[in-house]
Amino acid sequence: MLAYIIRRVLYAMPILIGINLLTFALFFVVNTPDDMARMQLGQKRVTPEAIQKWKAERGYDKPLLWNEQAAGADKITRTIFFEKSIKLFVFDFGRAEDNRDIANEIRVRMWPSLALAIPAFLVGLAVNITFALGMAFFRASYLDLWGVVLCVAMMSVSALFYIIGGQYLVAKLWHLVPISGYQSGLEAAKFVVLPVLIGVISGLGSGSRWYRTLFLEEMGKDYVRTARAKGLAESVVLFRHVLQNAMIPILTGVVAVIPLLFMGSLISESFFGIPGLGSYTIDAIQAQDFAVVRAMVYMGSVLYIVGLLLTDISYTLVDPRVRFA
Repeated sequence: MLAYIIRRVLYAMPILIGINLLTFALFFVVNTPDDMARMQLGQKRVTPEAIQKWKAERGYDKPLLWNEQAAGADKITRTIFFEKSIKLFVFDFGRAEDNRDIANEIRVRMWPSLALAIPAFLVGLAVNITFALGMAFFRASYLDLWGVVLCVAMMSVSALFYIIGGQYLVAKLWHLVPISGYQSGLEAAKFVVLPVLIGVISGLGSGSRWYRTLFLEEMGKDYVRTARAKGLAESVVLFRHVLQNAMIPILTGVVAVIPLLFMGSLISESFFGIPGLGSYTIDAIQAQDFAVVRAMVYMGSVLYIVGLLLTDISYTLVDPRVRFA
């Protein structure tokens, strides 16, 4: 197992380098260092001297990927890409263009993101599996048919509709919760309850349909027919046998998502004014803050790779037949 983990970590290094290079290329295709300087200086008439000074202070006065003026290895190392990227691999994110420490911002902002993401994840998982088990239990009936119709209808509606509709109905008309904002501590509950509810509802259609498909696939296998032939009740077959044997594909989707909970929700946090990592990323994109965008994309990539690794390891917990060389 240890050798497998080390091998997967080594495989991840070229992937992270490639993602970082792609992020770098996409960002600087849209924005040049001069554009970033004008955005950050915030002046209508910015002098060329001010632009050059801003670039020199932040290391953007060098070539992007290849330095023709340098010699030897400096052609690669004395570039914006190398100098801005090499520290990422030791999780040194540096400072944003407004001179704030990015690592500190991540530590502070990850808690509001988790306060929103963890309840939405756990409640959504429980609701989706329960609803899917109900449709599988009443398969080929009108309850199953209308359950599938409801799932397809909910999948066809944009998440923005649920957010705007929820804010208007629950917050503006009924005045049950604030429309937006956030406070730390126990006061956070009244600010996250609506985003959590909307997150569960918006994901109910796709999640329940996927779990229903898994359960129906398991119910068509020989061990289920054998259990029924022994006289076991349908509820016992469903909850004791089908659910247990469907855990591997469920873990594939669940465990891989757990590390990404730290990254927050881009849409929900922006609409509800929650100062998490999702809104932090959106604000950085709008401000053309490459340092923050690069750090958040890198963090997301690392967490996703960790999630896939945890998924592979969790297989051995639910299926003893799975072993890694």
